Amino acid sequence: MNDLRRYLEKQMTDPAFCAEHEATRTEFEVARALIEARLASNMTQKELAERSGIRQSNISRIENGTCSPTISTLQLLAHGLGKKLSISFR
Repeated sequence: MNDLRRYLEKQMTDPAFCAEHEATRTEFEVARALIEARLASNMTQKELAERSGIRQSNISRIENGTCSPTISTLQLLAHGLGKKLSISFR
């Protein structure tokens, strides 16, 4: 992990990289939060798909950052996890 951290620190000195990193931060945070909540619930993507009504392939795309979910999709996922969706502005 130290190699990744050093690489990221070096890349963050590039203004273009830094701007893109900031532009995708929210999507990354959503994906990370979903993964953490699913793992904390001891659920596979397949189990979450069955409980939420969201296809497993879509859950995979959300988790790997290749698509941005709608709020209604996030609500269905939260319900499938037995959790409440909370959105905040900091």
